[in-house]
Amino acid sequence: MLLHYIYLLAISAEAVSGALMGIRKDMDIFGICLIGTVAALGGGTVRDVLIGHYPLGWVAHPEYLAFTICAAIVAAVAARALHHFKSAFLVVDALGLVAFTVIGCDIARSFSTFHPAIVVILGMVTGVFGGLLRDVLCNEIPLVLRREIYASVSLLTGMTYVGLLHLTIDPRIATLGSLLLGFSVRLLAIRFHWELPRMDKERVRGFD
Repeated sequence: MLLHYIYLLAISAEAVSGALMGIRKDMDIFGICLIGTVAALGGGTVRDVLIGHYPLGWVAHPEYLAFTICAAIVAAVAARALHHFKSAFLVVDALGLVAFTVIGCDIARSFSTFHPAIVVILGMVTGVFGGLLRDVLCNEIPLVLRREIYASVSLLTGMTYVGLLHLTIDPRIATLGSLLLGFSVRLLAIRFHWELPRMDKERVRGFD
């Protein structure tokens, strides 16, 4: 039940983030709603297609689709006011990242044939692919492919969740523990600007 409420909060935040990017790209209301929906539901959709989990989440629960469209429209109407809540959205986005990851791992675990490493990867796909698709559609370099610690947090969250369950820890404790760890690391990365190492482009000079 806790994950369900976090999930609703997360898809709302991701829909708003997608809508705001659509506004910055001068899209019409259809484009804004589309980008918002892709950002919110894209990761789960990619995961479900990869593992053959049908019907897709938003097909089985069309209220999720309506939820994200409404959030995108609200963002379009209140874009100027939402600008002042940028920090709050970063916090909610961090919560959404780890929540999507745990939910993705949980769904992947229902397929008992999957190796734990695959479960973790599918959790990461759920966590990051919505934002990746949003950025690609908006002609931006995806956040997950830049230096910022983002996908790494998703992997850490997934490994913690799957590892705790493997140790037969109570699922509720495993869920809360992995959410808290991933959320804390993401917030610390934002606060202290933690980044992954970047390769020097001078190393490949002459190959372009």
